[in-house]
Amino acid sequence: MKQGVILFCVIFFWANSSFAQQNLPNLRSHAVMVLDTQDNNVIYDKNANSVVPIASITKLMTAMVILDAQLPMGDKIVITSADVDRLKNTRSRLSVGSSYARHELLRISLMSSENRAAAALGRTYPGGIQAFVRAMNKKAFELGMIDSYFVEPTGLSSGNVSTARDLAKMVAATNDYGVIREFSTTSRHIVSPANRKNKLQYINSNSLVRSQSWQIDVSKTGYLNEAGRCLVMQANIAGKPVVIVLLNSWGKNTRIGDANRVRKWMENVYARKQV
Repeated sequence: MKQGVILFCVIFFWANSSFAQQNLPNLRSHAVMVLDTQDNNVIYDKNANSVVPIASITKLMTAMVILDAQLPMGDKIVITSADVDRLKNTRSRLSVGSSYARHELLRISLMSSENRAAAALGRTYPGGIQAFVRAMNKKAFELGMIDSYFVEPTGLSSGNVSTARDLAKMVAATNDYGVIREFSTTSRHIVSPANRKNKLQYINSNSLVRSQSWQIDVSKTGYLNEAGRCLVMQANIAGKPVVIVLLNSWGKNTRIGDANRVRKWMENVYARKQV
């Protein structure tokens, strides 16, 4: 009788594993990690230990460091020439001389990947940008991100590197910050400079936050030539809290397609298990 139970369990496990393996999603992102944060179970991974540039995914670490410092969110920060991107020469609608509350800069850096906003947040950290970068790497160490390294707060430098496995840890950690959950999933937001008349409207760089079919708690996109198109999220899929990390997607919409393929695959797998 005992041997029969064991044999049944082996066959059941093999059948379910076989189904999942045979129907793995055909993902086009170079590095992937899908993590069930409820039991810390890796659902799917691909090149998850490859150390690669992470572009603006960096801004999630920037947000955690700012919030850990408990800096006054209402303080006005003036954008200066030091915040202008001279590495990649990206544009910004935050003009030099304009000022914004710290919480406004944090929101648009997360939802719309505003580089000048993230640069200003790092520059105005106690001790300046060098102290800020040290705090970023200290936080990474505390989270067990052993293959990650940060050199600046925006992600414009390809020197900001990590792995899909490490980033899954980071995204799971950001879910503990209510401000990050709110700001990173804001679909649209209007910013009014404190000393200017014009209003600036920002739209979330992840179109999935506006989709009724997704339940997203944390979101961040990223792009550099060296990093490709990247997307990280914590979302609820098939009743499970799941972190999805997609790095170096080759096409403009591939990261969105890969996220949808992961969700569909998970829903099919867990629906089968419940039958």
